[in-house]
Amino acid sequence: MNITAEEIAQLVNGEVIGDPQVSVHAPAGLEHAQKGDISFLSNMKYEPFVYSTKASVLLVDKEYSPQRPIRPTLIKVDNVYESVAYLLGQFEATTEEYTGIAQLASVSTSSQIHDQVSIDDFAVVKEEVIIGEGTHIHSHVFVGRGVVIGKRCTIYPGAKIYRDCRIGDDVIIHANAVIGADGFGFSKRDGNKYAKIPQIGNVIIGDHVEIGANTTVDRATMGSTRIHSGVKLDNLIQVGHNVVIGENTVIAAQTAIAGSTEIGKNCLIGGQVAIVGHIKVADGTQIQGKSGVTKASKEGQKLFGVPAIDFSNYMRAYSVFRNLPDLVKELNQLKKHIKRDDHYR
Repeated sequence: MNITAEEIAQLVNGEVIGDPQVSVHAPAGLEHAQKGDISFLSNMKYEPFVYSTKASVLLVDKEYSPQRPIRPTLIKVDNVYESVAYLLGQFEATTEEYTGIAQLASVSTSSQIHDQVSIDDFAVVKEEVIIGEGTHIHSHVFVGRGVVIGKRCTIYPGAKIYRDCRIGDDVIIHANAVIGADGFGFSKRDGNKYAKIPQIGNVIIGDHVEIGANTTVDRATMGSTRIHSGVKLDNLIQVGHNVVIGENTVIAAQTAIAGSTEIGKNCLIGGQVAIVGHIKVADGTQIQGKSGVTKASKEGQKLFGVPAIDFSNYMRAYSVFRNLPDLVKELNQLKKHIKRDDHYR
């Protein structure tokens, strides 16, 4: 893909400062960019690289002004990250070319596959599956009986979608993710033995959801585990049975959500967070990484710690905790002074 600075500016509603006809063919990081690359500056700590980069074009904030002469043509935009994300999508050419059903794919004749669907070699599509227009099923994907997959989805290699699950439009499921495995349900019997509780529900995923590699979303015991539209799940996340995750919530890697918990919409959850079952995390909650959430939150609350408490309270408590060695030392010295004073009375 070759494109001029002027054409890029039109795409991102930006202002060109420099040569509007300079052409670029690929994006690159600021430090490693070469002639013909486009890069960006969104964090001022990397600003020194602006003066040494070999990039031909640089996306910057509208307020940015270099302190000395620079080589690249600038394109000033309202939101650098948003513009970069859009341009990366253009360079990636996300509208993959239609390839049809590969010879070595296994597709049940009872399934309804749109004419404009790509299914690669060694993918397996079972009975009564429905797959919408523009969806791409990569190699070694398993799609179980009765699954419904919407339009323009991308299911990457090795992903597994168990029976009866529902996937919306414009969903991305990355490699080796598992959608609809059994929830962790067992009942204790005599002699410390456990009997499996059948998991007869499913998973329902809304539109514009992205699910990271090796993430698992368990099917409901009864009813549905629900991932609402706009949710973004990182790699290596565990979502338990009957969990509900609200619209546009973002969850980072290695987080685990126990069964029957409801996560509100517009939440931000850091990495390695553990959330117990059967609680409600309110809309707009922000949870710092490595926290352990044991009770319901309030709307817009910020949480940190194990067990998680209000973020500001945690930081005040931590400021005391980190000074405990010095405080203990002072306390022991005071005790010695008191004992000495008592001895001379």
